Amino acid sequence: MDFRRHARAALAEDRARRDITGRAFVPASARGRAFLVARAPGVLAGLPAARAVFCAMDPRVRVRPLATDGARVRPGQNVLEARGPLRALLAAERSALNFLTHLSGVATLTRSFVDAAGGRGPAVLETRKTLPGLRDLQKYAVRMGGGVNHRRDLSDAYLIKENHLAFFKGAAGRADLVRRVARARRAGRAVEMEARDRSEILWALDAGVDILLLDNMPRARLRGAVRWIKSLCAARGRKAPRLEVSGGVTLAAMPALARAGVDRVSVGRLTHSAPALDFNMDVRGL
Repeated sequence: MDFRRHARAALAEDRARRDITGRAFVPASARGRAFLVARAPGVLAGLPAARAVFCAMDPRVRVRPLATDGARVRPGQNVLEARGPLRALLAAERSALNFLTHLSGVATLTRSFVDAAGGRGPAVLETRKTLPGLRDLQKYAVRMGGGVNHRRDLSDAYLIKENHLAFFKGAAGRADLVRRVARARRAGRAVEMEARDRSEILWALDAGVDILLLDNMPRARLRGAVRWIKSLCAARGRKAPRLEVSGGVTLAAMPALARAGVDRVSVGRLTHSAPALDFNMDVRGL
């Protein structure tokens, strides 16, 4: 993970080296000691990015992490200390906090879903519903929260969705899809296919996909569908594909999804709607 690249981009966006307030009101010789402090309980993520911001702002700044990404933090806990020119500390403050608050929010929400799934429950994954330019950082934060990453991008794995399936019509189209799935699997990449009803589930099983995505399936039908898929595969003498659920998954639904016996749950809100975890910067003179 190139945290330095993200740090440089954030500082450039904020025009941190043109901080007119710092230049006008902070003497060039002033030095300070700054602490990044948690103001709410949660799971920490983004500390390397925050550290990279201070270091990129001024090489004279010395940074000391006081916690570890993936750890739970409590209100009032110091997670990072930075010492150096006060102008640099103040100019870097917002960029460092932006990384820390957002990524810790993603990690905290992910941990909530992981905990709700239970120790033997399904893996919790994000989706590609990420903020442009921040995908790698957000996926990193999901891992810090105990989640598992879905495919990173369109080149990473095969995912056949409803708009792809619309192209394959009739028996000829179905046979064509089976051939294409077999060819894709020979390339060494996992093949996942979305299925919305029993007909599409059978289609996916005939194709031999590695992962079967049950998207937006009503929860009342899900448990029976999982049992049916596994019994059908057993009757055919085949290993069942991994079963993934997505679409409007809530925290309250996680225990029921775990009981249904699915292997994976993908949750878009982990990245697109995670609330920020509150941090602030406490500056003291040297």
